[in-house]
Amino acid sequence: MRIIGVDPGTGILGFGVIEAKGDKYQLVDAGVIRTPVKEDDAVRLNTIYDELSDIIAQSRPTEMAVEKLFFAQNVTTAMTVAQARGVVLLCGLQAGLKIAEYTPLQIKQALTGYGRADKKQMQEMVRVLLGLPSVPKPDDCADAIAAAICHSMTLKPA
Repeated sequence: MRIIGVDPGTGILGFGVIEAKGDKYQLVDAGVIRTPVKEDDAVRLNTIYDELSDIIAQSRPTEMAVEKLFFAQNVTTAMTVAQARGVVLLCGLQAGLKIAEYTPLQIKQALTGYGRADKKQMQEMVRVLLGLPSVPKPDDCADAIAAAICHSMTLKPA
């Protein structure tokens, strides 16, 4: 099964595409979509839409895992991230993907067995599960891959 994981953001949106076969995971593609801070929000959201649509078309996942927005102190940041999430969900829906959403706690629990794991623990588990020589960078990319792996683990029978 091919899954795209997405860590939504307006300035930096992380993505990671994995191929999952049983308990084995292979990285297909990963990276970030960056938009300039000084650009109009509508232009930034359009850039995310266009680039993510291209990534989906090229990597051809069948499912999408999106990190849910958790409580944020900065309302303005939360609103822009929520707008980016909307664009991500639209891209997935228009591409015909099955979409699942996970909280950061659910992702940490799936990968490490501990819902309060720190970023370094999460990144190391992503590296180990994919058999990579180093942790994927930047953090947004590793977080997106973690969401994809979480989705695969969630679909497995208990």
